[in-house]
Amino acid sequence: MKDDVLREIAESYTRESGVRSLDRRIASVMRYVAKNVAMEDKYNPTISKTILPTILGPDRIDTTLYTEVHSSGVAIGLAWTKVGGDILFIESSLSPGKGKLTLTGNLGDVMKESATTALSFIKAHGDSLGIDATTFENTDIHIHVPEGAIPKDGPSARVTMLTALASAFKKKPVKSHLAMTGEITLRGKVLPVGGIKEKVLAAKRAGIQQIILSTANKRHVDQIKPDYLTGVTFTYVDRMEEVLQQALDIWSF
Repeated sequence: MKDDVLREIAESYTRESGVRSLDRRIASVMRYVAKNVAMEDKYNPTISKTILPTILGPDRIDTTLYTEVHSSGVAIGLAWTKVGGDILFIESSLSPGKGKLTLTGNLGDVMKESATTALSFIKAHGDSLGIDATTFENTDIHIHVPEGAIPKDGPSARVTMLTALASAFKKKPVKSHLAMTGEITLRGKVLPVGGIKEKVLAAKRAGIQQIILSTANKRHVDQIKPDYLTGVTFTYVDRMEEVLQQALDIWSF
């Protein structure tokens, strides 16, 4: 197996930062060859990328999924999981109603609190955002985090939820190839979060070109080898106003 084949296996059939899944996928290729040897079938000893679907099945990971957002109400966040970092996208939609907030996607208590905090901030700054106060009273809000079979929790999605909500209310798509992570307060302060190395590497693999982080997380980015950061721009912020300016070009604050 040449380098291009190994890279294809790593990028299209694994999603963790480590090598355990990669080890299992390579073992599957070896068993495929061993079977052909045992059954005395003809086979090419050089494994190519074109035969990987025959051995490992269809691609399991789509690294381009949701890296470019075309509709309003969707923002990309970065999450830490037990197998490394991952991209996490937040969808929000508005419909006529009485101000009800619905949350779906197998969210934990902290994630639910994040949505409530984000919505409260937007309501408190509706005038600055150009959102009429009656809009909140006459609009039902639905926030959904796909892949509902996977439990999700933690405070690092708060900036993403707020950005998704602001995008929905302003009917303006978030800048493409942009991801973010961070906790927020009701006062709009952006706080640092953990798992930065894993999140940054996941964003890099997914084709993200810009990442918004708390200024306090800069020291964690500085610890990552520069070779791993090529092609990614980091924007450090202290307040949510800065996040919305970067993500939505909202300058009304």
